[in-house]
Amino acid sequence: MKLHDLRPAEGSNRPRKRVARGIGGKGGKTAGRGTKGQKARNNIPPGFEGGQMPLARRIPKLRGFNNPFRVAYQAINLDVIEESGLDEISPETLHAHGLIHKGALVKVLGRGELSRAVQVSAHGFSASAKDAIAARGGSVTELPLPFKGRPPAKGNQHTNR
Repeated sequence: MKLHDLRPAEGSNRPRKRVARGIGGKGGKTAGRGTKGQKARNNIPPGFEGGQMPLARRIPKLRGFNNPFRVAYQAINLDVIEESGLDEISPETLHAHGLIHKGALVKVLGRGELSRAVQVSAHGFSASAKDAIAARGGSVTELPLPFKGRPPAKGNQHTNR
């Protein structure tokens, strides 16, 4: 037996029924759709649910929001401070060495080890970072945020008039 001799079993593959080809084709006139009515015609849009509110319109389109009062810090870990070799760390010196973006709020995190005493000034510190800096005899200075309380909300301000 060769590959070209293979055939499906007799009667297992039937030809597709070709409807709407006239009465001689055994699928003429209504073409298996019955008579009249919505299903007999070709005009039901995709997603139509019989007048019920469709799923695509029941599901909310825009979820969540962007918190206008979120304070975004740029994180600096202790291992980065250790590699920098600097003894006095501030946002200005970090920016000068290309470690943070200009004007970013800096938060020092506790990943890594320090081998020397460093003076660190930043806008925020994790508890483990404060402990690690103090354990090496360094000092921690927490800088004030550049805004008082919450920053002003961005976007359209709605007022009741």
